[in-house]
Amino acid sequence: MKLVKGLVVAGVAAALLSGCGNSNDKANEAASASPSASAAAETTDAQSSASIVNQADAFTKAVSAEGNWIVAILNDLTVDTDVVVAGEFHDKGKAENAIYRKLALYAQDADHKITASYTLTAPKVTVQSENFKVQGGTIKGDVYVEAKGFTLDKTATIDGNLYFKSDDLKTSAVLEGKVTGETAVK
Repeated sequence: MKLVKGLVVAGVAAALLSGCGNSNDKANEAASASPSASAAAETTDAQSSASIVNQADAFTKAVSAEGNWIVAILNDLTVDTDVVVAGEFHDKGKAENAIYRKLALYAQDADHKITASYTLTAPKVTVQSENFKVQGGTIKGDVYVEAKGFTLDKTATIDGNLYFKSDDLKTSAVLEGKVTGETAVK
C-alpha cells in the first residue's frame, strides 16, 4: 500500500512540476524520477527547482529567503506560526528571467488543469517577495503584502483579510481571486 501511495504522490508531483517547471529535459526527467514528494523537497536546488512540501517546518523554510521560486503543497497544511514569504527569486529559477515567485496550492493533470485544491492555514502570511503569485487553493488567515506585484490568481482564495502596506503596493497588485474579508491599506 505504501508503494502505491508513493507512486501516486510521485505522479502528482511530476504532473505539477511539468506544468510549473521549465522546458529543460534533464530537469523534467529528474522531477519525473523522484520517488516521493518529500524526497523531491529534500533534494531541491534553490535556484531552479520547486519545493514540494507537506509539513509546516518544511513549508516555512521553502517560502523563506533560502527557499525556492515556486513552492507547492500536495495536501491541506496548517502552520501554527506566522509565515514570511521572503527573498528575491526569478521565474523558473533563472537569473535572466523576471523576478517572480509562486505558491501553488493545487495539483494538476498533464494538461495543466487543476485536479485538486488545498488549504494553507496560518495565523498570518506576510509577503516580502516581489511579484508573488498565489494560485489555486485557499490561504486561511490574514495576508499582509509588503512587496510590489502581488497576484491572487482567479483560482485562489484568501479566507481572511488582505492588507497592503501602502497604496502603491495595492495599486500594483492583481486581484482576480476571492478575498472573504476586507482588502485595505494598513
